[in-house]
Amino acid sequence: MEIIKEFTRGLFLIKPKIFADNRGYFAETYNKEAFRALGLEADFVQDNESMSQKGTIRGLHFQKPPYSQLKLIRVVSGAVFDVAVDIRKDSATYGKWYGVELTCENKQMFWIPSGFAHGFQALEDNTVFQYKCSNFYHVESENSILWNDPDINIRWVDNIKPVISEKDSKAQPFATFHSLF
Repeated sequence: MEIIKEFTRGLFLIKPKIFADNRGYFAETYNKEAFRALGLEADFVQDNESMSQKGTIRGLHFQKPPYSQLKLIRVVSGAVFDVAVDIRKDSATYGKWYGVELTCENKQMFWIPSGFAHGFQALEDNTVFQYKCSNFYHVESENSILWNDPDINIRWVDNIKPVISEKDSKAQPFATFHSLF
């Protein structure tokens, strides 16, 4: 495992070791000891997977404490523009967003700690997205911030028409958001 970039305190882009030959490749995408050696520790309790069509934007989602989640995100098939928004009220980067392109080709992973809202935009049809979570899903703690909030001003991929769920289109604006982190 290798940390490629640290965006802000706790938010990392990670690359696993890839062993490739004429048959294909092998990659160890999670090893608790390897992550611990990088200073990244989590007790993952749930794995999730979604499939999205090109243009689908999911997010910006998070769970409120005490059910907040650290996530380790990767793409199995296709590509996404993945976004994390710092919602830690005492952070110097509060309200700032960070975006990375995760693809099945680059095999990079996004380590998103608790205290970030998360969303992504599928860049290809049938994109399969997987993530590990450090806490179980808790419906009463679910929350979201509007995906296209002008105060956050995320630069989603312009040439792709966004496809948004009704629930995400009615998320709260950042201006009325009160962080519990």
